[in-house]
Amino acid sequence: MTSQNTPETLFTDPVCGMQVKPGPLHWQHAGTTYYFCSDACLHKFKTDPQSYLLPSAPVISAPMDEKPLYTCPMHPQIRQNHPGTCPICGMALEAVPTLTPASVENNAELHHMQRRFWGSVILTFPTFMLAMLGIPAGMLPDIGWLSPSQMLQCVLATPVVWWGGWPFFTRAWQSLTSLNLNMFTLIALGTGSAWVYSVIALFMPELFPASMRNQQGHVDVYFEAAAMITTLVLLGQVLEIKAHIKTHGAIKLLLGMAPKTTWKLDPQGHEMATPIDEIMPGDRLKIKPGEKIPVDGIVVEGRSHVDESMINGEPVPLLKQKESPLFAATLNGSGVLIMQAQKVGKQTLFAQIIAMVSQAQSSKAPIQKVADKVSAIFVPLVLFIALIAFFGWWQFGPEPSLSYALVAGVSVLIIACPCALGLATPVSITVALGKGATHGILIKDAAALETLEKVNLLIVDKTGTLTEGRPSLIQSIPVKNLSASEIQHTAAALAGNSDHPFSKAISAHPQTDPAQLKTVQDFESITGKGLTGIIEGKTVALGNPALMQQYGIQTAPLEQQMQEYTQKGHTVLFLAIDKIIYGYLVLADQIKTDTPQAIRKIQQAGLKIVMLTGDSEPSANAIAQQLKLDQVKANVLPGEKAKWVSRFQQQGYIVAMAGDGINDAPALAQANVGIAMGNGTDIAKESADITLVKGNLNGIATAIQLSRSTMKNIRQNLFFAFAYNSAGIPVAAGVLYPFVGLLLSPMIAAAAMSFSSVSVIANALRLAKMKL
Repeated sequence: MTSQNTPETLFTDPVCGMQVKPGPLHWQHAGTTYYFCSDACLHKFKTDPQSYLLPSAPVISAPMDEKPLYTCPMHPQIRQNHPGTCPICGMALEAVPTLTPASVENNAELHHMQRRFWGSVILTFPTFMLAMLGIPAGMLPDIGWLSPSQMLQCVLATPVVWWGGWPFFTRAWQSLTSLNLNMFTLIALGTGSAWVYSVIALFMPELFPASMRNQQGHVDVYFEAAAMITTLVLLGQVLEIKAHIKTHGAIKLLLGMAPKTTWKLDPQGHEMATPIDEIMPGDRLKIKPGEKIPVDGIVVEGRSHVDESMINGEPVPLLKQKESPLFAATLNGSGVLIMQAQKVGKQTLFAQIIAMVSQAQSSKAPIQKVADKVSAIFVPLVLFIALIAFFGWWQFGPEPSLSYALVAGVSVLIIACPCALGLATPVSITVALGKGATHGILIKDAAALETLEKVNLLIVDKTGTLTEGRPSLIQSIPVKNLSASEIQHTAAALAGNSDHPFSKAISAHPQTDPAQLKTVQDFESITGKGLTGIIEGKTVALGNPALMQQYGIQTAPLEQQMQEYTQKGHTVLFLAIDKIIYGYLVLADQIKTDTPQAIRKIQQAGLKIVMLTGDSEPSANAIAQQLKLDQVKANVLPGEKAKWVSRFQQQGYIVAMAGDGINDAPALAQANVGIAMGNGTDIAKESADITLVKGNLNGIATAIQLSRSTMKNIRQNLFFAFAYNSAGIPVAAGVLYPFVGLLLSPMIAAAAMSFSSVSVIANALRLAKMKL
């Protein structure tokens, strides 16, 4: 950031409340200037400092002590500078990911929920056992009219409901005050009504009809149901928070990839170890073999190959010499480079990739849960019916009318208890995630599995996704006097002295016999051209046309054959002996053996397949034609992949993106569903929603099948969750009493609720037997 003349008007930061003036802290992008509050917090403002920067704007790095903003994943317009809950839906607010480690640390909400969950587990288990088995007769005497077993259940369950479940009650209250009824409304309604009813039944059994009391005068209570529901929902909250925290893992890994120091040269050429933060544009830096490039710039001295796979996804290191561009966090090979810094800090391509990953992750809202959508109608309906039942029995029912009213109202609430509703989705998801894991499909969260069902466009990278991701020797072609085997083994003798990817491909070919390799003398590796050496007194050269030209060897007679291969994206290396070409070798990044079959499966599932690659058009088109892809885009830069994903989304597609390199990370995060190949980088895996351990596209076809089966199963579960309860609500309200004298007992209401839960679990377990 550089200084700029700005108005000296004081204004108030709407996030932290600090009174500051627009000063030298700013960042320009696409013609717009973004101001920052201060070094302490760097909250962002557009050109008009009074206008708060909305979440859609780029995410910029900030000092290490910046306090992160918090937002709701379902309602991103809710933003504040401290943890809390969303006033609309009641969900816990999440830290907005930035480039600072503080913003990607573990969520305190997780520890908060874990304490409540484990405390509730400890108390719920004995409560449940007491409800099922009771206390043997005579072990403890009755305390007046009170049952010892029910008293213990009350003592154990009350902390679970009111301490463990307190967040649900507060969120339910928020949902009521904001008129956004949701899952928490149902949870609080079910657990609260079960607890209140049980307390009344325990301490005032005389309010209930004699038919509801046993010989000891006790009324059945439902403390264990209230405790169990609370504990199960707490478990779901813990798992959900963990899933959200993992989405920020890519930022941590990216921050760890950047070098911390570099060798800065003073005017006399002396090198000094210098922190990256102190490097400025124009500084001269020395990059030693095996070190990472610290900032963006150009080479001013030296020659070396640089591994830029983390930027461009390509496996072959690129030759860097004078005037060649260098990018931060890429890896230098065996040479020494002197570079001039041009872009530092947030301006580097590496920092922009981090910002894109962060922006895509923070802007991706989770799918609205089906249960919450139904709850918006179901909850007020249940409340209305319960009130009608209560007042109807109180005013028109037989004596004791208040007792009958209480039974009817509570029965309606209990039978509508959301236990099965809470289980409907997570049980199926849990089974599906386990099923996927056994088939090498790792799914980060339920939202990804749900979204995958709707995907109708798959974007794939070429290198490492459709192909092996490394060069392989596919053919040795003689043109003079030597056999193909002799060409290959002569080339392998030279290649065995080099660690270049092409050399490794030649040496590792299955038909290369080490016993047939001859000794090489005077070996020399010529950067960017090839290899030379003396074999049995003859000068042997293996390399590209530039190497042949250097030694005065004509390649014109083979120009046509070479063009045929290069148009397919292959690399041709010539083998010359004593300045005569005896043959050539063809290398290529080969298509994975199972890719064609996987492509057909995915297309048969109704998905359109588009390939985005940084490769040249000839190479990309050759692969696309061979695999019969629907569309191909070549020469795509790292930052453009995410833009292409966004472009397809704007056209109405639900997009899945499959990739394996760091250059794919922003697109993986931007996609509706990001899919990382198991053989790819950790950054790609962390940015993605799904990781394929086996690294092949068949996993995508399997994941689609798994998603569609799981969502079908969930819809069935939701039917079971509502069908039994909804059918029982009118009975619980007493509509059958005038005709057959039946008033549904809360015990039967709880049984209906339990039966719906059993149905949901049994149906979900069918996923474990599904064939993938």
